[in-house]
Amino acid sequence: MKAPVHIAFDLGAESGRAMVGRLTGSRLELEEVRRFPTPSVRLPDGLYWDALGLFDHLSSALADVHASGESVRSVGVDSWAVDFGLLDRRGALIGNPLSYRDGRGAGAVEDALRRVPAESVYATTGIQFLPINTVFQLLALEHGALERAETLLLIPDLLAFWLTGERRAEATNASTTQLLDARSGDWSAELIRQFGLPERIFAPIVEPGSILGALLPHVADSTGLPAATPVAVVASHDTASAVAAAPLGAAGAAYISSGTWSLVGIEMEEPVLTARARAANLTNERGFGGTIRLLKNVMGLWLVQECRRAWQREGDVADYATLAALAGEEPGGVLFDPDLAELLVPGDMPARIREACARTGQRAPQDRAALLRAIFDSLACKYRQVLDEIEEVTGRTLGTVHVIGGGARNELLCRLTADVSRRVVVAGPVEAAALGNVLVQMHAFGDVGSLTEMREIVRGSTELVTYEPDPAGDRWSALYGRFRAISSPRCSRRAATTSRESRRHCALNGSRRPRGRSETRARVSRSSRSPVPRATSSTSSTTLPRCIAKPASRPRWHCTSRGIASTTCAT
Repeated sequence: MKAPVHIAFDLGAESGRAMVGRLTGSRLELEEVRRFPTPSVRLPDGLYWDALGLFDHLSSALADVHASGESVRSVGVDSWAVDFGLLDRRGALIGNPLSYRDGRGAGAVEDALRRVPAESVYATTGIQFLPINTVFQLLALEHGALERAETLLLIPDLLAFWLTGERRAEATNASTTQLLDARSGDWSAELIRQFGLPERIFAPIVEPGSILGALLPHVADSTGLPAATPVAVVASHDTASAVAAAPLGAAGAAYISSGTWSLVGIEMEEPVLTARARAANLTNERGFGGTIRLLKNVMGLWLVQECRRAWQREGDVADYATLAALAGEEPGGVLFDPDLAELLVPGDMPARIREACARTGQRAPQDRAALLRAIFDSLACKYRQVLDEIEEVTGRTLGTVHVIGGGARNELLCRLTADVSRRVVVAGPVEAAALGNVLVQMHAFGDVGSLTEMREIVRGSTELVTYEPDPAGDRWSALYGRFRAISSPRCSRRAATTSRESRRHCALNGSRRPRGRSETRARVSRSSRSPVPRATSSTSSTTLPRCIAKPASRPRWHCTSRGIASTTCAT
């Protein structure tokens, strides 16, 4: 007789999947039941998620699993962070949830940081300053929406509420709102009051690894599952689920959760709230088992996804493997900062990247292969930059990087990450978030214990691929040195340096003239790490603009490598 299955819903910003997992001996087996797109929808007043469509996919997948004859032990939901739905007193949804790429949260940053200084926000929450954060989205809402709201639920909490009727806020995702106290793990009532937000809307915090509740009667009727089927509290931020399944070993191990976003970080026992961590704009998000994920968000494979969408509009339907192979045929060398503000929002990504490269005095990549190679080279350089910052902040030496998630399939990017970072890269598992989701469900039933035990199961259940850095490190050190020169946070290093508007912005911010190229390289170049013999298989304060003004249009704020900055300043 087959063991009962756990159903993991793992929702990414491009696609979602329903997976069933069962433990057979010491091996965790995953099977995909359904894969579906998770598109955002552009309406006249903004960019929204189709939350009802997401719930329909969940319900249909539950019905499919029941129809297959499987015995379902529990269900868990994880998704991306920061986005939310608001419920009224009756539990009805007040409008579709905004997508974080809508952009309106950026318009609230200025006012928010006037109310509460950035230093105080970071000292309480330890969260990276990004204009997409929940706190800025809330402050950008029309006042009437918050007046009507009784409860705020992040996307996976909202879907779990529709399954069970329970209004709770899971800890790992709640930490991304920039309203959770990093030390206590509970909502910061003081910060919420300082921002002028209603305290009533913040649901009680629950930790992953427990049972939320059983299916509502109408959900049981529509899916065929027993009404007593438990819905488990998993690590509902997909990155937290993925890191729970990352086969991390010693303290020198880092991870890159590689998907639409790349989250580059390490696992800690306590939050790091030092001035150096704040200056580096690192984030302290909660993980499974009371751990802290000290990391930084990098733009990630969104750049490739958005290029592919542009090319699909021209009639090209190449898959991601084909695009990666195309990039591998190029020698590379053209670079840009993946975290430029204009790359965050949907649009003509190929044109934006070409413009960013041209503005830094480089030859803009015209064909698709060269453009894709520029993306992968630039991401690898950005990963090294963040890993180096984490080393400086924590004092740890990071010798191994675990690439988990969909990006683990990308052999070119994994190899480039090893070569540029001068670190050993271990790729896999690809479905890390779904594995972590299932493992935390199993923990809720007492079937597995510690993170160590979970990760041993992962090692025995998945194939891992190791990439060692190219022994000829000079080429990669030179590439990284050029990246540091073009991506420096100084205005004179920004992509828009040559524009008249940017020169005025630099003057307002007191930036000094650009250094010469050789002077810059000598200053920022990092000594090459010891070469490692090549892929094998095995089972000061946060930087803020000094000119805070009210331009006629909404200010464009974005996250630089050192914090939030504005791309324009009014005189």
